Amino acid sequence: MNFRIHLARWRDRVELWPLITLALLAGGVWGFIELADLVVEGESEAVDTRLLLALRNPQDLSDPIGPGWVEELGRDLTALGGIGILTILTISVAGYLWLLGKVRAMWLLLGAIGSGQLASTLLKHGFDRPRPDLVPHESIVYTASFPSGHSMLSAITYLTLAALLMRMHANRSLKIYFLVLAILLTAAVGVSRVYLGVHWPTDVLAGWAVGASWALLFWLVARWLQDHGQVEPEGERP
Repeated sequence: MNFRIHLARWRDRVELWPLITLALLAGGVWGFIELADLVVEGESEAVDTRLLLALRNPQDLSDPIGPGWVEELGRDLTALGGIGILTILTISVAGYLWLLGKVRAMWLLLGAIGSGQLASTLLKHGFDRPRPDLVPHESIVYTASFPSGHSMLSAITYLTLAALLMRMHANRSLKIYFLVLAILLTAAVGVSRVYLGVHWPTDVLAGWAVGASWALLFWLVARWLQDHGQVEPEGERP
């Protein structure tokens, strides 16, 4: 009993989740830097090529593995990370927050996702990595390859929305559900980009790393602002 009391008091004094979040944020940044170094040095080419070709019919590289409905599913999933879908989703949630009177949370959401879009564009221009040319693309592309914009922006958007919903609900099962759903959506979008032949695997990994780090950074910012009364507080606990 005394141990539990001391543990509870220590937990009250030390906020564990911000520390864990900060560690994950640092890990994501480190992972992106390592991936960027591998790409710039050309050391990822062999693994990238092997994984990309593993998702293609060896007799016909224009044919992704699996039946036709799997290819169609891949295009559907990749659309979930498209700028159009993410913009509509972001604006819809921002409108919902505005109607709830959570105006500051709305601006924080728009700031996180809007700045993430800008960061994605700058990173693509900075690295200017060519798209894969080993297989035909199953989706139209306009920008450079590294990092994957779909993977990065889906991570930023879905994880930020999940964090927002988790802050609005006290039920632990709901919190876990929102987080798992966001992770699955982000993972599906990234895998679909490699499956459709429009990204190298390291592009997707880098997009996940920097996107998740971006979402974690704004989660920490939101928590700090809430502690200082600048953003609407978390939903009341029962």
